Amino acid sequence: MIRVAACQYAIELHEHWDVYAAHLEGLCAEAAQQGGQLLLLPEYAGLVLSGQLPVAERGDLKACIAGIQPLIAPWLALCEGIARRLGVYLQPGSVPVLDADGYYRNRAWLFGPEGRLGHQDKLMMTRFEREQWGISAGQGVRVFDTALGRLGILICYDNEFPLLARTLAEGGADLILAPSCTDTVAGYHRVRIGAQARALENQVAVLQSPTVGLAAWSPALDENIGKAGLFVPPDHGMPEDGVIAQSASMMPEGSRWLVCDIDLEQVRRVRQQGQVFTRRDWPEQFDRVV
Repeated sequence: MIRVAACQYAIELHEHWDVYAAHLEGLCAEAAQQGGQLLLLPEYAGLVLSGQLPVAERGDLKACIAGIQPLIAPWLALCEGIARRLGVYLQPGSVPVLDADGYYRNRAWLFGPEGRLGHQDKLMMTRFEREQWGISAGQGVRVFDTALGRLGILICYDNEFPLLARTLAEGGADLILAPSCTDTVAGYHRVRIGAQARALENQVAVLQSPTVGLAAWSPALDENIGKAGLFVPPDHGMPEDGVIAQSASMMPEGSRWLVCDIDLEQVRRVRQQGQVFTRRDWPEQFDRVV
């Protein structure tokens, strides 16, 4: 049994590094104090760093991501330090990173008590990211071996594409982390339905963390809505609707943690003793055309 914590992360303005660092450290400590062993923040949570830029720069869609690049290294050091001090696994959301080839990619790092474990890039770009913002796709998915189990990360829109989760499942992932950022109820439900469908198809668990709140100061994160949730296949020993836990409100006042327990061994057992074998039966039908 492990205890996971998914944050409904309110996009707030932190204009100074020390204020932001204290905010992030305090937020993570709150989850750890509730027994959280794995902490998940949402897609683009790292873009809150743009609040430290001059007003005109943080208010410009492309200038804000260029402006935060010098802050990414200290942000990574901050996140690593938090994970080490609290003795937790931390996926602090994602942030646009300028790579050596001149393209920005939406990147999510994973940290553990032993330090930085690696990163996963978003693979499927939304129209906004591709057409207006200039964020490019990464390549490939990765499975992270941890003391809690084997984890994968699918960032927001990636959860709407079955073969990405299937690749993680075939790589041994038992839990998929789904950091998300959506500005409409429909957008939230697309990712949420995708996350739950991926749990059903692959007989794994999926943990979702969304951004919430209004941030007029940020053209990229101006409106945010969504619920945190933990989803599993509805089968023996699991909730009949496949929902272990979900936030009560889509628009809470401030950041809120959803803290809940998951037995990954029980999830694995469903793949061997379930009422159905969706994971096993997939290859038998996938290539058939009738």
